[in-house]
Amino acid sequence: MKTALVTGATGGVGGEVAAALLRRGWQVRGLVRDRRRAEEAGPAGVVWIEGDAMRVEDVIGAARGADVLFHGANPPGYRDWRGLAMPMLRHAIAAAQAAGSRLILPGNLYVYGPDAGTVVGEQASQNPRTRKGKIRVEMEAMIDAAAMAGLRTLILRAGDFFGPRAPSSWVSLVLLDKGRPLRRIVTPERPGIGHNWAYLPDLAETVALLAEREADLPAELRLQFGGHDLAGRAMAEAIRRAEGGTLPIRPFPWLPVALGAPFVPFLRELFEMRGLWHTPLRPDNTALVALLGHEPHTPLDEAVTRSIAALRRKASPSRQTTGPASSFS
Repeated sequence: MKTALVTGATGGVGGEVAAALLRRGWQVRGLVRDRRRAEEAGPAGVVWIEGDAMRVEDVIGAARGADVLFHGANPPGYRDWRGLAMPMLRHAIAAAQAAGSRLILPGNLYVYGPDAGTVVGEQASQNPRTRKGKIRVEMEAMIDAAAMAGLRTLILRAGDFFGPRAPSSWVSLVLLDKGRPLRRIVTPERPGIGHNWAYLPDLAETVALLAEREADLPAELRLQFGGHDLAGRAMAEAIRRAEGGTLPIRPFPWLPVALGAPFVPFLRELFEMRGLWHTPLRPDNTALVALLGHEPHTPLDEAVTRSIAALRRKASPSRQTTGPASSFS
């Protein structure tokens, strides 16, 4: 039986990857600070190991004997990436090296700047203008250095996450207003500009398919996940269809975010990333499809319906009251 360690297995992408690997017969370990909470909230079947991704000895111990280490741990929200994301990745690299595991990292499109073009392949230039984009470039450089030292690595880059296990995604927080009854749908992209989305169950299934072929993959591999590349307000329109087809669609209020950014750290971080909604970026998944023969893909309306149902189940009764369509409005 193949064994995988998943950091962040109670989160969105980590939880979906853990579930996908379990379905395919893997033994899956999850590194968590609170085992009891993980048993209640995480995927059934995971072997939970108490520890902290910020302590290298904990990660090394949990990874011992693992064939794959999927590094899904991520700082919550937009906070302190340099202080948290960088050391957690260093510890994951050290653990994968000690165990002889392949390290798999879910990448994103933050690494690209305007010069990358609108269709980005694995080798597109990486000149981001945001601090988080620059940190992600540094993180990929750390993995490159480890690969040169002999570590087997895989980075799978994808667009913005959404799905049943993604309560902190833009879809859940803004477009679906955290599961509250909607009176309107607030969408952040610039009019006429599309956006790329990664439905997490599809992304996780892709990771599981690649993990099954781990021994046959190149030692250092970068791939792009195509996901749902949507034009204009297509995501908001899919939500409107799922909600009965009558809700108005309104633009996200970027001006109040800009005014509050100097005083509220979260708003500052949010505003810095606005460029991702003003410029279309489409990951070129040609290499991924050539390798697997296909990319797992759930139809948009089905993916949105599942995401809404899951978010509503998790929303507490006290929050199921009428109110503004978005906490940002």
